[in-house]
Amino acid sequence: MASKQDKTSYDALLRDARAMTDDLDLTQEEDYSLEEILAEYGGGRERKILADVERAVAGEPESAPKPEPPPQPESKPEAKAEVKPTPPADAGETRRFPIPEAAKPAPEPEPEPPAEKSGSKVRLFRRPKEDPVPEEPKKDSPFPPPPQPISMEEVVQRTVAAVMEEEGEPELLPEKRRRRGLFSRKPMEDTESIYTPKPEDEEPEEEDEAETIGPEPDLEDVAAAYRQAYQRQKAPLGWALLFSAVLPALHLAEDRGFSIPFWSTDALIRSGAELGVLLLVMLLCRSVIAKGFRLLGRKRFSGELMLSLSALVCLADGVSRFLLPERTGADGYAAVACLGLTVALWGCGRESRGWYDTCRTAALTDAPPYLVTDTPQGACKQRGSLPGFYTAAARDDLPLLWSTAILPVIFVGTAVFAGLSSFGQGRGQDFLLSWSAILAAAASFALPLAFPLPFSALARQLQRGGCAVAGWFGAERISAKRAMILTDADLFPPGSVRLNGIKVYGTTLPDAVSYASALASASGSGLARLFEGLVRSEGGTTLTAQDFSFYEEGGWAGTIRGESVLLGSASFLRKMDVRLPASLNLKTGLFLSVDRELSAVFAVKYHAAENVDWALRMLRRGRVTPILAARDMNITPALLQRKFQRKVKVEYPPLAARVALSEQEEGRGLPRALLLREGLLPYAETVTGSRRLCSAARKATVLGLLSSAAGALLAYYLCMQRSFSLMGPVTMLAFLLLWLLAALLLTARVGRG
Repeated sequence: MASKQDKTSYDALLRDARAMTDDLDLTQEEDYSLEEILAEYGGGRERKILADVERAVAGEPESAPKPEPPPQPESKPEAKAEVKPTPPADAGETRRFPIPEAAKPAPEPEPEPPAEKSGSKVRLFRRPKEDPVPEEPKKDSPFPPPPQPISMEEVVQRTVAAVMEEEGEPELLPEKRRRRGLFSRKPMEDTESIYTPKPEDEEPEEEDEAETIGPEPDLEDVAAAYRQAYQRQKAPLGWALLFSAVLPALHLAEDRGFSIPFWSTDALIRSGAELGVLLLVMLLCRSVIAKGFRLLGRKRFSGELMLSLSALVCLADGVSRFLLPERTGADGYAAVACLGLTVALWGCGRESRGWYDTCRTAALTDAPPYLVTDTPQGACKQRGSLPGFYTAAARDDLPLLWSTAILPVIFVGTAVFAGLSSFGQGRGQDFLLSWSAILAAAASFALPLAFPLPFSALARQLQRGGCAVAGWFGAERISAKRAMILTDADLFPPGSVRLNGIKVYGTTLPDAVSYASALASASGSGLARLFEGLVRSEGGTTLTAQDFSFYEEGGWAGTIRGESVLLGSASFLRKMDVRLPASLNLKTGLFLSVDRELSAVFAVKYHAAENVDWALRMLRRGRVTPILAARDMNITPALLQRKFQRKVKVEYPPLAARVALSEQEEGRGLPRALLLREGLLPYAETVTGSRRLCSAARKATVLGLLSSAAGALLAYYLCMQRSFSLMGPVTMLAFLLLWLLAALLLTARVGRG
C-alpha cells in the first residue's frame, strides 16, 4: 500500500491530465501515421530520415510546406515541470501533447537539397550542415542512451562522402588522357621553358623522318661543279708531289753522307730553298688552305686546317732564321709541311671525284625507280623519290665532327707546349722552331683522307651498278641497324617463280584459277603476277576477295561470290579441316579449297637466281642480317637453304610483323640512297658498302686523332730535351707516313664487295 502522501501526488497528476484533455474530443478516432508514432516515441533524426526517403520516392521537392500541427491546448508549466521531463533536443515538432513555449526546442535547420549531377540519374544525399547531437545522459541515470538507427541511404551517403573527401569531386565522364602521336608535342606548362631553335651550324642530336627539306639545287649543276673542282685539284697534284719529294730526298742524301753543293755548306741557302719550295707547294695546294679556312668560318676544325696552320708556322720559322741569328741551328720542317699539304690535296681531289660520281648517278633521272631509306628495323627499299637526297648528302661527315671536337684542343696544346719548351727554359728565340716541330708532328696525314678515300671508292663502285649513296649521313643511316628488309620480289624476282602443273577437283579450271588469283592479288605477294598471267591464259575472270585474312599456319582466306575460299599449304588446309588426298606431297604446292572442299592443286616451282645467291653471300660476309618479310607462305628460311646455300641465315619474324614490314616497301621515306637497277644485288651492294664506308672512316679517324695526340706529346718531350736531331724532317716523315699507311689499309677494302 502506498502512503497517503504518495496518493495525494497521484491525485494531483490525474487532475492535471484531466484538465489537459478537457478540450479534446477523445471519442473521435484518429489515424496516426508511422511518422507521427516515431515522432512521439522515437528520435527526431529517425523521423527526418524517413521523411527524406518518402519525399525521394514520391518525387516531391524537399521545400514543400509542412502540415501545420494540430492546435495545442494550454498547459500548466509548473505541472509539466514536475511531472514530465524535458524532451530531448532532437525531438520532432509534431507531438501528441502540447509543449510550453519556454520548453520548446530550437527549430532544426532545413536540410540542404540533395546534390544532383548533371547528366546522371544518381542522387547523392548529403548530410545536413549541423547534425543534431543527442544530449548525454546524466551520470545518475541508470539507463544507457537509446540507440540511433541508421538507414541504408545514410550508409550509402556516408560512404560516398568519404570517397569524395579522399579522391575529390568525381567527374561524370572523366576526360580520357589523350595519347600522344608520333609527331605530337607535349602540352606546354607554365613551368616549362620556351623552346629555342638550335643554330643552323649546330649538328642536331637526332634526326627523324620529319626533317626539313629546303630548296635543293639541280643535281646536274652540282655534278658539274664537283667535276670542275676535281679537275682543278687533280692538275697540280703531280707537281706538288714532285716538289714535296725534293726536300726529303735532299735531307735523306745528306743523312747518308752525301755532300750537296750549297745545300750542305750554307745554312742560309738551305733555309731559302726550303722557304721557296714551301711557298711553291702552298701555292699549288691553295685549294686545301681555302677549304680549311672556309670550314673554319662554319666553326669546323678540319685536318686540312691543321696542315695549313702547320705550313704557316713552318714558313714563319724559316723567316725567323734570317731575322734571329741566335736561333738554334736545327733544320726546319718545311719538308713535312709540303708533303702534308700534298696528301691533303689528294684527299680533296678524291672527295670531289666521289661527289661527282654520286651526283652524276642521281641526276640520270628525276624519278628513280627505288630508294633506300632507314626504318627502326633496318634498311628498306621503297618507291623512288629524289627530293631530300641532296639535303642528306650535304650533312657533315663524322671525321669532320670528331676533328672539330678534338683538334682545337690539340692545336692549343701545341702552342702551350712550344711556350713551355722555349720560354719556359729561357730560349724564347726557339719558340717558332719548337712550335713548328710540335705542330708538324700533330698534323696527321690520315685525317684528310679518313672520309674522302673510302667514299670515293664506294661511289665509284656504286656508280657502275647504277646506285648512289647520300654521303656519310645516308650511309650511316642505312647501315646503323646492320639489317635490311627483304620481300618476295627481292628473293624471287619476276620470272623465277613458275607453275609446274595444275590439278582440279570438282570444278572448272577457269573458276579455280580465278579464285586463286583473287586471293593472291589480295595478299600482295609475288604469286599475284603468276596467277594474273594464268587467268589471262586460261580465260578466267578477275574477281575480288572480301574479308581477306592471313594465317600464321601458312595460308590465306577470303569470301568470293559468297563462298569461303582457302589457299595455302597442305598443312594449313588440314588444320582448317579440309580433307586432302594422301598421295599429294608437294613442298611448294598451293592447295585451293572452296567451302571446305578441295578444288585445285597448283605445283609452284621456285628457281634461284644467280645474282640473288651472290647478294646473300655478300650480306653474310658483310654481317648484315636479312629480315624476311615475305607474304608468300612458301618462302621460308628452309626454302632459302634448299635453293641457295645452307649457310644463309635470315631473321624470320611472326606473320603480323612480316606483313607490317612488307607494307613499308610501299612507303615514301627520305632517300638515303638511290637504286636505278632491279634486283637484290644493287640493294645489297649499297647497304654492305655503306657499312664498310662507315667502319673504315671511323677507324681511320681514330688513328688520325691518336697520331696527332701522340705526335704532339712525343715532339714536346724531345723539344724539352733539346733533341732536335732525334726528330729531324726525315724521322718525322717516317712517323707520320706509318700512321697514314695504317689508315690506307683500312680504307682499301671499301671498294671491293
